[in-house]
Amino acid sequence: MEKYLQEFLTTQRLPLSFLQTIDSWYLPLAGNIAKHHKAAGRTLLVGINGSQGSGKSTLAATLALLLVENFGLKAVTLSIDDFYLGREARMLLAKQVHPLLQTRGVPGTHDVALMLDTLQRLAGASGAVGIPRFDKARDDRYPESDCGSVLLPCDVVLFEGWCLGTPAQSSEELHKPVNELEAHDDPDGGWRGYVNEQLGEAYQDVYQLLDLWIMLQAPSFESVYRWRLEQETKLADRLAEGGRDEAQDQLMSASQLGFFIKHYQRLTEHSLRELPERVHYLFKLDEERGIVAYEEPCALWPGED
Repeated sequence: MEKYLQEFLTTQRLPLSFLQTIDSWYLPLAGNIAKHHKAAGRTLLVGINGSQGSGKSTLAATLALLLVENFGLKAVTLSIDDFYLGREARMLLAKQVHPLLQTRGVPGTHDVALMLDTLQRLAGASGAVGIPRFDKARDDRYPESDCGSVLLPCDVVLFEGWCLGTPAQSSEELHKPVNELEAHDDPDGGWRGYVNEQLGEAYQDVYQLLDLWIMLQAPSFESVYRWRLEQETKLADRLAEGGRDEAQDQLMSASQLGFFIKHYQRLTEHSLRELPERVHYLFKLDEERGIVAYEEPCALWPGED
């Protein structure tokens, strides 16, 4: 095993068996991205969609590593999570629009203008671009002084997010609540209507910038709770190792997490229905996040019709 892969597995806390996933699926995908970059002749912006806990951050990190080590390209990873509005901004949004918008996650709780600006600047030829970061343990943005920057030019930008690429819903789809949260806290549909409006307008500008789309398709929304609980456990372990005891109080219990992910249910299920036929590279997952099928529903090269 190559040393860089061994170090990657250790850093990412991945099992040795993940090498099979890399060899069978992600290395060929990295090769295709490298070909797309060569054909485009410019910075390639790649969107990665996957429900919470599906492994999209790991996929982005793996592709970045492979593009660097195997194809000599400069790759940068971004997460939509790092573009959340700060706590104070979301509290104001909750007061002015709907109380549920205080909870981060859904469209409308991101700084889309910053997202657009960052992606456009990363596609530039020279300079340095600051990369925002969000501290989930404290539910707020990191100060700019604690965030890094990327020196341009960059060959590939890998942008991952749970709702990236998701289309807006019809008014008929919005009418019926999908869970207790919507029925109790959004009986008139004001919250989901606002979220859907944002998704159909501001977020489309982001989608238009992206050249390629990859999706990790979960088997169902029921898998998401367990996967997301695993994420919270890993976050708690990292905080404990780093000595950040004061941040432990901000982590969610299993019951709190169950309530939290109800905010995501509508659009996660909508994504699982609508996105698979719209992406270039589709990986279907089983309950253990193993890849069980691979498809190329819309495998067009840049510039092709």
